[in-house]
Amino acid sequence: MDLIPRFVYRVFQIDTNRINSKSNIPAMNQLEIWHKNRVILLGMAEIAQDEALVGNDSNRTEKALGYIHSKSFANTREEQETIHEIGKILFPKGIKTANQVNDVEIVFTAGKYNSILITCDGASKSQPGGILGHKDELRKLGVKVMSDIEAVEHIRTLIRARDILVRENCSRTGEPLPDWVGLD
Repeated sequence: MDLIPRFVYRVFQIDTNRINSKSNIPAMNQLEIWHKNRVILLGMAEIAQDEALVGNDSNRTEKALGYIHSKSFANTREEQETIHEIGKILFPKGIKTANQVNDVEIVFTAGKYNSILITCDGASKSQPGGILGHKDELRKLGVKVMSDIEAVEHIRTLIRARDILVRENCSRTGEPLPDWVGLD
């Protein structure tokens, strides 16, 4: 029995824009491999999953339905206040569209379940704001946001540290090195 965990204790929720239905986003491909190998956990907010199901793209539908989804259940006054604060951060001129409402809910849901939201929304020349452009402000509310590329680098750092600890532990205890060490 393998008593040494491969999991690096990071749970992510992906935004609709990171579905990767054609498997042409290299960083998402890597995150999906780690998810499959149980190094990390990938999920989605229910509203992001619902957005991904719109249209006739069977690959996108299959990919979206392959993720566990989280419901927002913002029932308390504190949660409603958090949603309001997220809305003010992301859309300081006010929420005007259903997509903006969905963005707020996706961000809230990731924070509620202590997941890191992976998105490509914002922080670019063409879209300076967006979710990524406000990640420092969102962090103050307890919501962590990363691009897929940042998430890959974050996990690589955790894997390196995990593998060092596993090697040291196996050396000390005489336990055989798990076959996944050095492969993630």
